[in-house]
Amino acid sequence: MSAFDLQQSLDRARKRLGAASERPFRAPRSDRGALRLDPRIVACVAGALSEQERPPVRALLDRIWRECRAAGLPPPSRATVYKLMDHLPTPSRRAGDLPAPVRAALYNLAPESLVPESRIVFYCLNHGDLRAASYAAGLPWLAIRQALRLPGWRERSRGLIEAIALVRRI
Repeated sequence: MSAFDLQQSLDRARKRLGAASERPFRAPRSDRGALRLDPRIVACVAGALSEQERPPVRALLDRIWRECRAAGLPPPSRATVYKLMDHLPTPSRRAGDLPAPVRAALYNLAPESLVPESRIVFYCLNHGDLRAASYAAGLPWLAIRQALRLPGWRERSRGLIEAIALVRRI
């Protein structure tokens, strides 16, 4: 018998721990994946993030905290605001209302389709011509930030969006 018999060691551990070794340490949350913030706080953050150009983070947090306190709500933490930057839905635009080069980049979409701005940025820079890329570069900062985090960027397009983010300080 070896001093390093794994099976024997596991059997001894099962006897020692009993049924506790078979169940997980903690049950998963029933609301896992759902937003647990008060909708009024989310609306406050969304309003602050809806500007065309990215404000300094300190000014953004001050504005959010001031508005939350004025409404009698607990202000969200800095980490919560950063998470919301990545997950808040960006405004959607009707595909038929977009310029022709942008519609060409958003291939296979019906004119009545609603497209989030972050997806418009992604498709214009990945599949569009220079006019579509120029349109995408002028969209609000939050759409560019969210598009930057999407998977599937072509190498050339990835460099282009990183340059746009750098110039616009996103």
